[in-house]
Amino acid sequence: MELDQAARQLESLGNPTRLAIFRTLVRAGPNGLPVGALQSQLKVPGSTLSHHLSHLVREGLLTQERKGRQLLCAPRFPAMRELVDFLYLECCCEEGACPLDGEGNA
Repeated sequence: MELDQAARQLESLGNPTRLAIFRTLVRAGPNGLPVGALQSQLKVPGSTLSHHLSHLVREGLLTQERKGRQLLCAPRFPAMRELVDFLYLECCCEEGACPLDGEGNA
């Protein structure tokens, strides 16, 4: 992962509404949720939700797929894993041991 891509994704998740959307969809699992259900759970106006969803889709963190009359939103778990791995990859590399490794020392 490139530094610029990670920065854009982290910036996207730095917005409280987008982070809430992403966390809700992660909890929902790989099948995601219809936009209407997401809107009901988060109590976000439709236009605001649409804006934030498009931002997350653009940065590669979510997918949207039309199934009949519903628009399903789902997290891109590989993208999430890539971002987490990017942050973790060089953990304490200058000290020789990462405190996040081992027996739950995080």
